[in-house]
Amino acid sequence: MSFLGRLRTGLRRTAVELRLNELPEVPTAEGATPDAEGATPDAAAVSVETLDALEEILIEADLGVVATTRLVEAARDRAGREDLRSIVKAELLRVLDAAAPAAAPAAKPRVVLVVGVNGTGKTTTVGRLARLLAQAGEHPLICAADTFRAAAVEQLEVWARRVEADFVRARPGSDPAAVVFDAISSGKARGRDTVLVDTAGRLHTRSNLMAELDKIRRVAGRAVEGAPHETLLVLDATVGQNGLSQARAFLDSAGVTGIVLTKLDGTAKGGIAAAITAELGVPIRYVGVGEQMDDLLPFSPEEYVDALFESGW
Repeated sequence: MSFLGRLRTGLRRTAVELRLNELPEVPTAEGATPDAEGATPDAAAVSVETLDALEEILIEADLGVVATTRLVEAARDRAGREDLRSIVKAELLRVLDAAAPAAAPAAKPRVVLVVGVNGTGKTTTVGRLARLLAQAGEHPLICAADTFRAAAVEQLEVWARRVEADFVRARPGSDPAAVVFDAISSGKARGRDTVLVDTAGRLHTRSNLMAELDKIRRVAGRAVEGAPHETLLVLDATVGQNGLSQARAFLDSAGVTGIVLTKLDGTAKGGIAAAITAELGVPIRYVGVGEQMDDLLPFSPEEYVDALFESGW
């Protein structure tokens, strides 16, 4: 299946939730019929009922208050001059385009810290990221800095063998920051392009564990200039708006620069991508749309919106 096809399939449930085809058409001035005196009537204003229906549809798809307000205001301002569905699509694209990903660092290796709460698919995401990098011709190194969950380390070691990536693991009970330092030093010595660091899953409400992340960041910065160059927060799309509170906490404590939205195929709340971008100003970097090895996709606002709207209409 093509890239767009996999994305379209993954967003099918959200597209069904975006029932925009139920909204009434709003006549535009361009298509209006001249009256008996040859004058063209003004475009019709969108009704309050239509705007209320649009707001309800967007909230149900989990676009959140900020993004929904922007889309409804755009519909109110421009309806009658443009097609209502086109307005919503264009404004949604503007919302998603507003947050730009971080520029590639000059220093090597590039250090990517992957963080999140338990159960979001964080470890699998690290393995899939390594695969994406290997497919792009890079030579990644995977650092298993989770000193609590042995299964996560074993899982990553399997991924490392699959993509022929170097692998540095933590010993049970060892200092995660020290493991990260060793991994980055190893990556520098071997000339690796990227070091992917899988951290232990942690609740955003546990201040001691969040402080540990801050220590990892400081130590990474001593190992290579500017590190971590990217901090990706893995969020489970099925939790919807609850993911925003997680994102805010990690944004403050871990310096999150991008979001990986997993399990997008298992929810009708895929609009959370717009909510995150609109409310936090953090770009979506990757989306997970299935259980297969290649079901982690680099996020493209244009293809996301196209897949969402083509599926739903």
